[in-house]
Amino acid sequence: MVAFGKKLKERQIQEWQGYYINYKLMKKKVKHYGQQIQDGTLDRRHVLKDFSRMLDNQIETIVLFLLEQQGLLASRIAKLGERHDALQEQPDISQISELREGYRQVARDLLKLLIFVDVNATGLRKILKKFDKRFGYRFTNYYVKTRANHPYSQLQQVFKHVGIGAVVGAISRNLHELQDRQGSYLSIYDQAALPLQDPVIDSVRAAVDRLTHSTNFLSFLGQHALIVQEDELPTPVEERVDDQRYHFMSLLLNLVNTFLYMVNTYIIVPTADDYSLSLGAAATVCGVVIGAMAVAQVFSSVYFSAWSNKSYFKPLVFSSIVLFAGNTLYAMAYDLNSIWVLLIGRLLCGFGSARAVNRRYISDCVPLKIRMQASAAFVSASALGMACGPALAGLLQTDFKIYKLTFNQNTLPGWVMAIAWLLYLIWLCISFKEPSREDEVIQQESSRGTTENDALEKGHKQPLLISSDDKKEDEDGDQDIDESEEAPEETRRPATSFLSAYRLLTPSVKVQLLIYFMLKYAMEILLSESSVITTYYFSWNTSKVAIFLFCLGLTVLPVNILVGSYISNMFEDRQILLASEIVVCIGIVMSFHMFNPYSVVQYVSSGLIMFVSAEVLEGVNLSLLSRVMSSRLSRGTYNGGLLSTEAGTLARVVADATITLAGYLGESKLLNVTLLPSLFICVISIIATCFTYNTLY
Repeated sequence: MVAFGKKLKERQIQEWQGYYINYKLMKKKVKHYGQQIQDGTLDRRHVLKDFSRMLDNQIETIVLFLLEQQGLLASRIAKLGERHDALQEQPDISQISELREGYRQVARDLLKLLIFVDVNATGLRKILKKFDKRFGYRFTNYYVKTRANHPYSQLQQVFKHVGIGAVVGAISRNLHELQDRQGSYLSIYDQAALPLQDPVIDSVRAAVDRLTHSTNFLSFLGQHALIVQEDELPTPVEERVDDQRYHFMSLLLNLVNTFLYMVNTYIIVPTADDYSLSLGAAATVCGVVIGAMAVAQVFSSVYFSAWSNKSYFKPLVFSSIVLFAGNTLYAMAYDLNSIWVLLIGRLLCGFGSARAVNRRYISDCVPLKIRMQASAAFVSASALGMACGPALAGLLQTDFKIYKLTFNQNTLPGWVMAIAWLLYLIWLCISFKEPSREDEVIQQESSRGTTENDALEKGHKQPLLISSDDKKEDEDGDQDIDESEEAPEETRRPATSFLSAYRLLTPSVKVQLLIYFMLKYAMEILLSESSVITTYYFSWNTSKVAIFLFCLGLTVLPVNILVGSYISNMFEDRQILLASEIVVCIGIVMSFHMFNPYSVVQYVSSGLIMFVSAEVLEGVNLSLLSRVMSSRLSRGTYNGGLLSTEAGTLARVVADATITLAGYLGESKLLNVTLLPSLFICVISIIATCFTYNTLY
């Protein structure tokens, strides 16, 4: 294992050595403070004052050097600008090429400066974390809050890197103008949507994005997908390999697969109770019918994740065939008058769940520069499918026969989805391009062969705020080394089983998976029993149930826009997390049938509050998970995406089983009996969140 102090020394630029945070000195100070407090020779108040002053001095040294270097870069850009103006009068191709290279060199030096900020920000975060751990005091909260928004604070310069944006803009604009514009008179400001195609600018922007901790809608949605990002940015060779592996039509086919599967999941919800009754079963058996798909998905997620290590095309073909067969059996169960055929059909649909492959394809085969957009598209496709499923069921209100096959509101969802999967299979076979596995070998070899010349690329590989709580021995015996700082062979090795993956989870991550289980359980209870509850209390028909579920599904994207673009920039993620859990709890309590009559207003309003707050909670929770989950869970069969999928799927299985078992007590008691476990799990998750609140970032 490599201690952070040693790693910090390795990442330092030699000529800037005196301007880095003195992590080793501060670590010794923290240890010394602990001994003095233990001996009674020093009080906590003096420690806080002395340590704060030391941090202020360290940050001031860093910031003054940062400003000095920014000034030097600005001066160089100004001189290059004078040469640029002169070339406007007398163009010279050789001088234009030389000038362009001059701007690129400034960009490379800017990248060094970004690395400098990154290293110091990481050191600052770690020493604050060490102090909190040693003394059990929330010093980090105090220090950041008192410095972050103060008009004379130097801390803003470190975390907001003020002025760097202007330098990036100046370099980008000038390089854009020096490109061959083929007679165009448009400037970079007239084409804001078109990024400058220059590798060094892409590297700078990637580094700035890593340093910028503000959340926007796109990154929020991408993290919602829980496609765990590698801690490292790619080397130029890896970027070239990524571009070679990327195929837009193949990505589109994965997104369509995601959309169709979500439609397939929810298209039967409005009619599942009627279908069960028509086959001689109780209406509450709809829980088993809906949940059968989730039961099979628990197992399919594992073998699809393992299969994606070798191929992406074959799992998708297998998925389409199985889903075609499953939906056909689901539709034919009516004429065969067999509840078992119905259940087998739904089980087959679950065995065809390729969401693990869809996530893995985006993680492995989409270039880093557009991976966040692809991740956001994955979430959007899921949300759209969730809304379209019930809506489509509401449109399939007809009844006719062709030969011996019946086509009605119960069977048409199966027939429609069978045809959809058949058409998808044909499109898949024609258009999908299997990524070359040779590219992966090249990528691995290039990462092994990294030399000192790659130091510039290495510098911005670590995120600004890494929140892994794995404790390991450092050089002085203290335990503060994050997992990302292990020896390379340990860091790069993926988990090989559920047990080894579980061991990589910190207490805070386990709590977040519990929260994910809770919200999926509550949402599944609401959605799966909606047709039974609304029929019993309000005598709703299939169309009304479909409209209700469609309206719930439509809230997903607007809620994510609101949270991703506004709320997450006003509050910390952990604050939103806890508040959302409390609102979910309120929604569950409001849903109970405590007074007669049970009104439509009470059911719809409480359901809307519960569903919307659960959506907010899911987005924030997965956003946190994507940042704090071990980097070793970003690869291999047992990855972070699989763990979250399994947690959510198990929640759905338990929820659907609860509905079916509660049905034996009678439909009059179904609502309250199924809400009690939701309330219990929600309260437990709130208590667990409160206990781990300070470890969430």
